[in-house]
Amino acid sequence: MRELGYEEGKNVVIEFRWAEGKYGRLPDFAAELVRLKVDVIVTHGTPGARAAMRATTTIPIVVATVGDAIASGLVTSLARPGGNVTGSTYFDRETVAKRLEVLRDALPRTRRVGVLLNATNPVSPQILQAMSPAAKSLKMELQQFGVRGPEEFNGAFSAMVAKRVDAVMIYEDAMLIGNAKAAMDAALITRLPSIGRLEFAEAGGLMAYGVNVLEMWRRAAIFVDKILKGAKPGDLPVERATRFELVINMKTAKTLGLKIPNSILVRADRVIE
Repeated sequence: MRELGYEEGKNVVIEFRWAEGKYGRLPDFAAELVRLKVDVIVTHGTPGARAAMRATTTIPIVVATVGDAIASGLVTSLARPGGNVTGSTYFDRETVAKRLEVLRDALPRTRRVGVLLNATNPVSPQILQAMSPAAKSLKMELQQFGVRGPEEFNGAFSAMVAKRVDAVMIYEDAMLIGNAKAAMDAALITRLPSIGRLEFAEAGGLMAYGVNVLEMWRRAAIFVDKILKGAKPGDLPVERATRFELVINMKTAKTLGLKIPNSILVRADRVIE
């Protein structure tokens, strides 16, 4: 926003609300922002976007990052979103399929994949359904493990070991991302290789594949700038993410006694030593 000429306290005021991964708080926060008569609401993820949409049909909403803007019902068309919502999407079905492919290529013996989810995320029931076609084509079996907070991580990973899971995929969720270090500590204790968003590899997970979230938030600022200058959100096409990164944590690979094939290492955008 600064690069676009905005400076908080001078020509823009930012009202910040954070639900700390507790989705039940989102409707109240959205309603509060509407009562404040803000000019634009910026949010991310399906739960936040839906809460904002339920709170207002007139205030512009910019969704910085969402797994699938169409499947989530946020817009009916990327090119012509209509309504009061626009922003960026990365199509999580394709991202999840790619993560499973990376798991297959890096750890060819992987058959059972545990999926770590936030049990309180209203989108969770749709997640395994979205993953299933890709898993089936790769001859992988998915098993769901839901948690409500970091205090349940150790139990979830222990349950994965009991179910003889070969590897773990961590789904994209604010609570899980905010507690990435605790989740990856639990994965290392149980010696389970994992893949998820970039934050998880940085926190000690084996691998990560995903969008560059910071870049998507920067794009959100451009949407906000256009709206403040008079553009209607329904006229601003929803953008698809174009920058994805593959990260390999070799320190974790050595800890787990795993050899990552060179074919994967040469594809990596970043290798953590």
